[in-house]
Amino acid sequence: MTRTYWAAGTAVLLALLFAVAATVASASGGDGDGDGSRTSSRAPGLYSPDAGFARDMAVHHQQAVEMSFIVRDRTKDEPVRSLAYDIANTQANQRGMLLGWLDLWGLPKVVADEPPMSWMGSADQHAGHDTAGLDMAGHDMGGHDMGGATAKPGALMPGMATKEELAQLGATEGRDAEVLYLQLMTDHHKGGVAMARGCAAQCETPAERALAQGMVEAQQSELTLMADMLKQRGAAPRG
Repeated sequence: MTRTYWAAGTAVLLALLFAVAATVASASGGDGDGDGSRTSSRAPGLYSPDAGFARDMAVHHQQAVEMSFIVRDRTKDEPVRSLAYDIANTQANQRGMLLGWLDLWGLPKVVADEPPMSWMGSADQHAGHDTAGLDMAGHDMGGHDMGGATAKPGALMPGMATKEELAQLGATEGRDAEVLYLQLMTDHHKGGVAMARGCAAQCETPAERALAQGMVEAQQSELTLMADMLKQRGAAPRG
């Protein structure tokens, strides 16, 4: 279990270090010197997968941080508290990086007419948005298939908990809180992995693709860890 979690942390750390270096380079450099260090000098467009992933994953991560802080106050179990701390710390740092990229690209952190996960559609779906800013209002994505992942009713994006589930987590203690947190975070990671895979396949910014792939590998390792922790508590992932 320790080796699994260490591998997860290492994957995220390497992705973060690479992303920081690439972000600094892109902020201070121009188009590059023809060495292939940058795919394009043009910042990602408003509706691009790069920008959409940064916005959506920042929101997705924020809930993971929130759930992790909730459970740290509801149990004295050190393995769960340690996991919660590491998830909160890692995802808060990644969230800061994603929002920093949006600032670097001169893009807003919220786009009113952009349904969650709409960037995970086909390339053709996004082709007109970067230049024409087509109106996407009226697309109800809640509870529907979004890039191969599905959000449950009452949840903003795949894997995210509902307000009722967050309230339930805050009202439980001890083993019940541990089990519910591990189940909710398992669902959360599954949704996060689907999103990160989408960016790894579609995003054009090398550093962002690297970070997304690091998220996939780290969260898959944490999924294995959480399954083991649930089993130790006589429980199992939901669904």
